[in-house]
This record gives sequence, structure tokens and C-alpha cells, in this order.
Amino acid sequence: MSENSVANRIVLVTGANRGLGRALVDEALRRGAARVYAGTRQPLAHPDERVTTLNLDVTDEAGIRAAAKSVEALDVLVNNAGQSVYDDLADPALLERHLAVNLFGPYAVTQAFLPQVTRARGAVVNVLSLASLASVPVMPAYSISKAAAFSLTQSLRALLAPRGVRVHAVLAGPLDTDMSRDLAIPKAAPASVARAIFDGVDAGEEEIFPDPMSASLAPGWAAGGVKALERENAALLAASH
Repeated sequence: MSENSVANRIVLVTGANRGLGRALVDEALRRGAARVYAGTRQPLAHPDERVTTLNLDVTDEAGIRAAAKSVEALDVLVNNAGQSVYDDLADPALLERHLAVNLFGPYAVTQAFLPQVTRARGAVVNVLSLASLASVPVMPAYSISKAAAFSLTQSLRALLAPRGVRVHAVLAGPLDTDMSRDLAIPKAAPASVARAIFDGVDAGEEEIFPDPMSASLAPGWAAGGVKALERENAALLAASH
């Protein structure tokens, strides 16, 4: 998208009630968004009249469809809602829950709002994690779901490019939020990460590394083997038609 991708645009952020989601809402407003839909499972009070709360549970497909019908236009969809619980893969239900929220959630939301984003030739921004690239063994279910969501993001990027829709993957390190409060490691502030995410969208970065820990991967990423293989695989789409 163009420089300042949200100025005078309409933005939707899922998981907007706290942490990074709330910071993304505030950053979109700071950058001049015309309307920000704050997707939450509970009502959210926000002092800015440009914010509209959207009842949105990313595991409720009927609710997602209803929310999509209430939004006529959308330029930028930010799939931020997520779940993270410490586990040891002993409970399959916990793995299923992570996949429901972190994989099937952004899939369902993207599909529901895709007509609006396509009309706008807009952007989908999937908030992922460095755990998408290398598993965090104390959070394996989370890591598995985020790795799957990264593959989803790459697939959507190739499939939606002909429609003029850009798809971004945010590969973030630990943030100073409730999700990572028990990790005794350096954490980035949500506000600074939100700024870096929109900066990355403005710059057209397919993978966005928005914090000091993740930024160490950025310099060689675009010319690296993963991106080269992604481009080769995406070319199969054209060859198959």
C-alpha cells in the first residue's frame, strides 16, 4: 500500500481490547484512520468517535459472518486476536483450541471480510510470532498454531496478489503483554510494535519484524532461502492456469 496506509482509510483490528490490539487501534487513529473497527468479544469503550466496537469472536463463524455484513467498506484487516498457553502437548484439546484461535480464526475472518478488502485493493496483516519460524518448547501448541498461520499467510499472499490485495506477516518477538508476562526475557512495548507494524505495511514489507529481537532476522530475510522458495512455489499458480 502507499505511504501511510491507514490515513483516511478504514481499519479493522481483531483482539482489540488490550495489549497489542489496543495499541494497534490507537496507532491507526494517530495515523489518521477515518474509521477503526475494534473487534472484541466484550464491549470496548474508547474516547475517540472514530472507533466502532465490533462484536467479534474469531472462533464463532456465524458471528464473524454477521460482523462482516455490518461493515460495508474495509481497507486494512489486522488479524491480531490470539491465544497462548503454556503446555507440553499432553492435552489434544489445548492444541485444538490454539489452532481454532490462531489458525482457523484469521482464516475465517479473512474470508468473511475479503470482498470488502478486495474492493479496496487493500491489505491483510496477520500478527504472528518468531515461534512461527522456530518452536518455543514451553509453548508448543502456540508455536504449532503460529507456524501453521505463517503458512496460511504465505498461501493467501500468492492467492490474493492477482486481486491487488497485499498480505503481510508480522513475525514479532516477545511483547510486554499479559500473553508473555511469565517469560523472564526482554519484551518490547506494544505501542512501539504497533508503530513498526504500520511502518512495515507502509513500506510494503511482506514480513515485518517489529521489535529488537525479531529485527535481527530482517537484514537477510528478503534475499534468503525461505523467500526464494516462497517465490518459486508461488510461480506454480501461474503455471497451473
